[in-house]
Amino acid sequence: MLSGFEEFVRDRGDSLRRFAYLICGDRHLGEDLVQEVLVKAYRRWPKIETDQPDRYVRTAIVRSHVSWLRRRSSGERPGVVPDAPVGGDFTEGQALRDEIWSRLGTLTRAQRAVMVLRYYEDLDDRQIAEVLRCSPSTVRVHAARALARLRAGLAQATKEDSNP
Repeated sequence: MLSGFEEFVRDRGDSLRRFAYLICGDRHLGEDLVQEVLVKAYRRWPKIETDQPDRYVRTAIVRSHVSWLRRRSSGERPGVVPDAPVGGDFTEGQALRDEIWSRLGTLTRAQRAVMVLRYYEDLDDRQIAEVLRCSPSTVRVHAARALARLRAGLAQATKEDSNP
């Protein structure tokens, strides 16, 4: 028989990894982030299990990512690989999706977290503020700046496309 923690990880692990990927934009870093948070959650599981474990772990993932200052022991830094469509086989929707992913990579961690929590998790400003431990007005500032940066990047790309 599985313990409550093992059952939670088995049932929610894939969802947590997808969520972490959306938060940080890198599959491997997302997996590391989930693993780090689950190790900490395991130590406190009896207390967490009685509350809302999924909400607790997702909040911990966001907070850990926003404050993640850990350095790799080898001094390696992950490079930024642009998500550019390869060849002409992609549909316009796929190209737009790739463009949006590359634009999300230009946001700060807090801005990206706000965008994911708002549009993927469908949380309101108050709920996002609770997760990020800030005020709802700070959430709105991050959202406004993120949207402005995304719009400016898309406008610049459109301008470059129209000038051959």
